[in-house]
Amino acid sequence: MTPAFARVSLAEPGDYFALMKPRVMSLVVFTALTGLAIAPGPINPVLALASLLAIAVGAGASGAFNMAADADIDAVMARTRNRPIPAGRVTREEALAFATPLAIGSVAVLGVVANWLAAGLLAFTIFFYAVIYTQWLKRSTPQNIVIGGAAGAFPPMIGEAAMSGHIGAAGIVLFLIIFLWTPPHFWALALVKSDDYARAGVPMMPNVAGEASTRAQILLYTLVLVPFALAPYELGFAGLSYLAVALVSGLGMIWCAWRVYRDRDGEAARKSAWRLFGFSIVYLFLLFAALLAEQLAAPTMRLLGLA
Repeated sequence: MTPAFARVSLAEPGDYFALMKPRVMSLVVFTALTGLAIAPGPINPVLALASLLAIAVGAGASGAFNMAADADIDAVMARTRNRPIPAGRVTREEALAFATPLAIGSVAVLGVVANWLAAGLLAFTIFFYAVIYTQWLKRSTPQNIVIGGAAGAFPPMIGEAAMSGHIGAAGIVLFLIIFLWTPPHFWALALVKSDDYARAGVPMMPNVAGEASTRAQILLYTLVLVPFALAPYELGFAGLSYLAVALVSGLGMIWCAWRVYRDRDGEAARKSAWRLFGFSIVYLFLLFAALLAEQLAAPTMRLLGLA
């Protein structure tokens, strides 16, 4: 006999997939793939695929842990109130029960198929995002995105470690590119959604330091990021095509950040912030796509005697 207090789940498979934050997960897999490609030595395609699947599942577990912890915040923000937990389709307990085996399994699989350095990095990334960022930094400091951005920057290092068994200069550089990219990307969104964050009690930079300070910091981070993004070429693990992409897209990134700094009132300010938020995604994709394309093309170029 079914107890009177038993709850009939309203969740569909798509709700559990949504818990994994698929858009974030796709970015994690893409940057991890680039880290995997820059690793020295030959790449075993079976090992590479298994490693990427483990990293993807680990990223999905992080997203589910994040949604379980942030359900109270998500419920009062227009951007997130229809997520599975605040919408009532999935409970926090169900989300945690879903995320926990995914996290443990992804770390274990990566350790077995690749190595335990990569697995340890994945475990730390899950913990950093689910606990340090979600449950502490996000709710306590306007530097939440700056420090917490490390969680999203680890995948290239994990990918490199999975293939090579160590972390090299290339993986560290890619980590730093994502780390420097994160504040202007998310603070642009925070400028547009500052009222949402204020209702939720999240101390985002515009709500604590003010919009003028946030705009100045967006420009400053961008001016540091764009020259630093040339480091792969300077260090010799990227070629001229990457350099061209980094220069052209970097100028676009600076222009967008300058418009955010300059346009401070009304609809123009809102449009400038949205433009930077959208272009920053394109910018990061172009950087990693150019680097990945060069790495994948290198064997063919050597075979043809062109490299």
